[in-house]
Amino acid sequence: MNTVKIPWWKRSFDITFSLLALLITFPLLLVIALIIKLTDRGDIFFKQKRPGLRGQNFVLYKFRTMYPNNEKILEDYLNKNLKAREEWKLYRKLKSYDPRVTPIGRILRKFSLDELPQFFNVLKGDMSVVGPRPYIYEELEEYKIPESVRQKLFSVKPGITGLWQVQARNEATFEDRVRLDLDYIDNLSFWLDLKIIFKTIWVMLTGKGAY
Repeated sequence: MNTVKIPWWKRSFDITFSLLALLITFPLLLVIALIIKLTDRGDIFFKQKRPGLRGQNFVLYKFRTMYPNNEKILEDYLNKNLKAREEWKLYRKLKSYDPRVTPIGRILRKFSLDELPQFFNVLKGDMSVVGPRPYIYEELEEYKIPESVRQKLFSVKPGITGLWQVQARNEATFEDRVRLDLDYIDNLSFWLDLKIIFKTIWVMLTGKGAY
């Protein structure tokens, strides 16, 4: 699989920015971890295998925002709710109401705080601060994403944030997200990364478009 030529500055920027972000947010990370643990005694982190650079799997980290039996909860809810089923098919998200999400999880998701552990993924070299969404193979199969498009998505490291997260947020359909990720890859630059990071900070503070 071919890879896009990554600029020399990107890995250095990723390491520097991630170390700074973790240093600044470390007290917040501890508080969030404690609240999650005390709320329902479940796991603090959500871990999932995702395809990264060249399609090679890595373990993605997030703060857990869902109940442990979330897959069964989703299946039962979609079977009983036609509108929710259509919404899930279009966005791969439930924007109006998601019964899988815990009360603290709703707050973490609104301000994208559940994504903070992914800075450890960046330090490990699995991810970049800015890049395409870390997709799930099942999504790509369900939406019949062509192999040529998948190879392009996997030609760079996935990012904590990206173009669709700041331009369309969760209002974007799945196909829109893919299109915007491809646009990012085609126009990758230091200034674009900075622009996306500043916009990400803004949408995190406002909670705009988060579900």
